Amino acid sequence: MSELREDAHPLGEALKARAADVLDLTVARTTGRGEDVDAVVQDRFERINRSSTMAVARWIAGEGAEVAIAAGKETWVIYGELAAHRAASLNQLTKRCVWWRDSMAEVLRQSAAQLDVSPEALSQALNILQLSLEFSLVKMSKCFDAERRRTDEELSRREEELSFLATHDALTGLPNRTLILDRVEQMLARCARTQAQVAALFVDIDNFKTVNDTLGHAAGDQLLQAVAARLDGVVRGSDALGRLGGDEFVVICEELSLEAGPELIAERLLEALKPSFKIGADEETPFTVSASIGIAMGGRTSAEELLREADIAMYRAKWDGKNRYAVFDTGMQDTIRQRAELELDLRDALDRSEFFLVYQPTFALSDMSPTGVEALIRWNHPVRGVVPPDDFIPLAEETGLISEIGKWVLDQACSQSAAWREAGYAIGMAVNVSARQLDSDQLIADVEGALSDSGLEPGALTIEITETTLMRNVDETARRLAAIKRLGVRIAIDDFGTGYSSLAHLQRFPVDALKIDRSFITGLSQNKEGETLIHTLVQLGKALSIETFAEGIEQQQQLSKLRDEACDSGQGFLFARPLDVAATEAFMQSCAKKSAVTSR
Repeated sequence: MSELREDAHPLGEALKARAADVLDLTVARTTGRGEDVDAVVQDRFERINRSSTMAVARWIAGEGAEVAIAAGKETWVIYGELAAHRAASLNQLTKRCVWWRDSMAEVLRQSAAQLDVSPEALSQALNILQLSLEFSLVKMSKCFDAERRRTDEELSRREEELSFLATHDALTGLPNRTLILDRVEQMLARCARTQAQVAALFVDIDNFKTVNDTLGHAAGDQLLQAVAARLDGVVRGSDALGRLGGDEFVVICEELSLEAGPELIAERLLEALKPSFKIGADEETPFTVSASIGIAMGGRTSAEELLREADIAMYRAKWDGKNRYAVFDTGMQDTIRQRAELELDLRDALDRSEFFLVYQPTFALSDMSPTGVEALIRWNHPVRGVVPPDDFIPLAEETGLISEIGKWVLDQACSQSAAWREAGYAIGMAVNVSARQLDSDQLIADVEGALSDSGLEPGALTIEITETTLMRNVDETARRLAAIKRLGVRIAIDDFGTGYSSLAHLQRFPVDALKIDRSFITGLSQNKEGETLIHTLVQLGKALSIETFAEGIEQQQQLSKLRDEACDSGQGFLFARPLDVAATEAFMQSCAKKSAVTSR
């Protein structure tokens, strides 16, 4: 293009002054043509109109084509975005460019007539306008293509993400139930053809709810991610690991990975979970978990059936004590049904007043004087009769009913103890507290409420916690026990010697008594090692200035050896079985008479 004439410059200045007129003329040209767009798109069109007009005006005014190109960049980008995002069609964009050019030409001609600009200068200005239009259309098309490619790539990426999320767990990235079922169906089809073996291992984290309840859901999610990574590290490449939801995982195995049997795979999974996890905001809080694993093997009619049977076996593993595996057999289905019926009855047992307490006396081994009783719950089922605690306590733990039941036991035991003490029996009351209760600060309020309502002096109450429960969440447990201790209540560790507490851990808890597990007492009469263990445990208690208490004393020989070791207290069938209220009162009266005779 030839050098811009100086007498064309006034046309550029006139265009700057009449930019609003160009916009009005362009809008007028679009009206009534069926090219209406929404308000947001129309606003962008108007922005483009103004910036394009000013870019061309500056070029004609003599500021140079480079200035005009720089000023027009926003125009090309907005046009490209509009087309790429489907806000306006490329045809609509092109039409508006042409209508803008026509409006610009009309204003240039009017301005040329008013300013008496030469025809050559007007022609040159119109050529610049046409060149600007053509350049804009080219740039707009390039922007359109680039934006369209970017949008298509983004859509493709999003589709892949959606496809992944549809078949994978968002938290752990593992295959979800949908994908696992699909893979199992494929495995079952292959097995039907090749007669190969397939197995499903249903993995459920034990007591996972306590993590969310004590440390929060963020820590729970963190633990699930860590568990997933730990399990994934031991699962073979030919196997498939997935998360079914919540705290449930599944491992699907076939062919070579089953040569050693799925039981060994289950053992590897359990072993992988033994080291503690570091969770919490600072990833410094140690937390130990275990899992119950159910195994189902062989050909099935569907993937759902295989997983359902593995699920049933998993519940069998939980009922057998957790932290273990169980292999499915057909008899388990009847067990599941019976267990479900028992759970339904258990939910109504408290309202129907079917629970009652029995009391097992405890003694000072030095002179065999009674020191207190331990409250033990029983369930008088209207059809089943008296249900053993081992049959319903684990179920109450799993369902969460144990918190409500445990509070009832605490209230009843404190009331009964207060009544006995008022009647002249100066004995203490021991109450067992479950892991679920210890996971919440509500326990502190429940203990305080039971003491207040019953009028029982705090020093007469002992709260018993198993050693394994004590070690589940050391920091929170220590804090809650310290709060209970401040009420004046005694703390005892039940089943001591069966858990993983160390001397350092014991010193963190406000413990008054160590109740040595009955398995060690039984060992006294079986081997020399049993005597050594008892000696060690009793000496540990003495070193810490903690009362030592022997559970499950059933033989005179056991009693003699415990007294030789200077064990402080004990209980067991050798002295008395658990007694109802009337029998307990009769027993205490008998002991009081014997004491009176002895003291004469």
